[in-house]
Amino acid sequence: MTKKSKLPNIENSLAEISALIEQMEQGELSLEQSLNQFERGITLIKHAQKILQDAEQKVQILIQNNHEEQLNSYENNEE
Repeated sequence: MTKKSKLPNIENSLAEISALIEQMEQGELSLEQSLNQFERGITLIKHAQKILQDAEQKVQILIQNNHEEQLNSYENNEE
């Protein structure tokens, strides 16, 4: 994948990060190739972190909305 290519979903990002690590650990890449792989890995990690942060926010909103619905239901039952 090139730098300008579309970033993959989180599962594919993690798989690609794992593959990059394996390639770099083998020690057969040139310095330039290693730096390119490292740069790609950092990009994928930031992308995966953003996906996880967005998912966490969605979960928090759902929990908050559910909690508010339960409070409203409880208040209506008391009347």
